[in-house]
Amino acid sequence: MDILRYVPLGIYLESPVTWLHRLDARVKLAWLLSILLSPVLAAGAWRLGIVAFLIGLTVTAGLPLRVWVRQIGLVLALALLTTGATAIAPEALGVAPAPQRQGTDVAAYGLLSAASETVTSESARAEEIAELRAYDWSEFGREQSYQYIVVQAPFGLLGRAPIQISRRTLTLGIRLGTLIFTLLYSSTLFLLVTAPEELAESLAVMGRPLQRWGVPVSELVLTLTLALRFLPLVLEEVQNLIRAIRTRDIRWQALGLRGSAGVVLGAIERLLANLLLRAEQTAAAMQVRGYEGPERLVAWHVFRLRRRDLLVLGLLPLFWLCRITLA
Repeated sequence: MDILRYVPLGIYLESPVTWLHRLDARVKLAWLLSILLSPVLAAGAWRLGIVAFLIGLTVTAGLPLRVWVRQIGLVLALALLTTGATAIAPEALGVAPAPQRQGTDVAAYGLLSAASETVTSESARAEEIAELRAYDWSEFGREQSYQYIVVQAPFGLLGRAPIQISRRTLTLGIRLGTLIFTLLYSSTLFLLVTAPEELAESLAVMGRPLQRWGVPVSELVLTLTLALRFLPLVLEEVQNLIRAIRTRDIRWQALGLRGSAGVVLGAIERLLANLLLRAEQTAAAMQVRGYEGPERLVAWHVFRLRRRDLLVLGLLPLFWLCRITLA
């Protein structure tokens, strides 16, 4: 399995260049933070709207179908699995309902109104109790369409109680599923259309005021750049290691548990050795190219807000206005 081809999560797409690529990295970063923060304390309708907004943004961006279909498929499958597992989970594990009722000495089981407590006449109180007891409570609330149990299956799992989905579990499942999808896919889409160097430089520009308080902005930006560049190398090493194990046609059943564990530990050791070698090669390449420290970084991009950037940035207050009014 080619990880870099079938699981392109967090990898920059150089071509084709879409209108999302041409946007300023600071504008895209502001929208990313807004999308990640807007679902906090929001209703389920807003969370589902964010999911639909991300999918619609991907479709209208003109990205290759082979790229974003795999990404959306993986993240959406994880979100749906989380939503389904949470929706069918019982609300209280191992807790049996124990209804408690008042004794018959309490008049009408506490259903008398507060005004009846001031009634001094025993005959009036007895008439009120008789009316309450004579009322057909089986018809109470039957006209209302509200149902707490949304779906109830006639069967259960492993001989347990029947599976049912209540409003509480369904709401909780939607919250978890949409939050996972928003968190994973929005970050993936942002890294897909933003170069690592452009992202690092935008963070450096936005974090310059923090240098007055002694925050090492340049070191943090350099670390982020190297981490984003190192991620494809890690995936490539894992991919090469999987291919090497497959080509050797190892008989796992003949090796047994101890032999299989030894092969896995050997593969992990080789992976760590290769990653350390790649890191050493990266450091040597930086020294050869005359790297003199984070204080003298090379500016690769000239940040300038164009008309389309101002237009997209102007839609951000409207986004938050809809968030406040609708959710």
